[in-house]
Amino acid sequence: MDERRESDPTSGKNRTTVERSSDRETLVTRIVQAPAHLVFEAFTRPELFRQWWIPKSMGMTLLSCEMDVRTGGGYRLEIKHPAAPDPMAFYGKYVEVTPYSRLVWSNDENGDAGSVTTVTFDERNGETRVTVRELYASKEALDAAGNGAADAMPEQFEQLDQLLVTLGGSVGRS
Repeated sequence: MDERRESDPTSGKNRTTVERSSDRETLVTRIVQAPAHLVFEAFTRPELFRQWWIPKSMGMTLLSCEMDVRTGGGYRLEIKHPAAPDPMAFYGKYVEVTPYSRLVWSNDENGDAGSVTTVTFDERNGETRVTVRELYASKEALDAAGNGAADAMPEQFEQLDQLLVTLGGSVGRS
């Protein structure tokens, strides 16, 4: 249950920690060298989100990205995987939107087995700790989902770091 993996701390890059924190939850943390408002913008503005969300190494393409980022608003992503004949759709509702500090959204594509994602942005001294929690309805739902999404987060965060440099967040080495 308390399985924990970290990206390579000797690589000179910011470290991402991925762990299964309970029978129903995964937890991903990363310190990003940018202020919370820039990191929040990268999570909530479709034109920025599409630049970093899909791990490049997976060969997938983000075909569409619709985001109505407000409490009660919705999102829909369509992703093409080279091994799949049809695009995959990921969609849900924003349960809570607190600018620059917290986002909560449902993942509705799996019906009752869908998870709820909570992202917090905790800024200190110009850097932001990003914490991503995925809470599933049951242990079986998390087991069925596997670790694919959580395992992709280190690469996603590296891509986010690169984007933040262009936005004015001076992404440094930790």
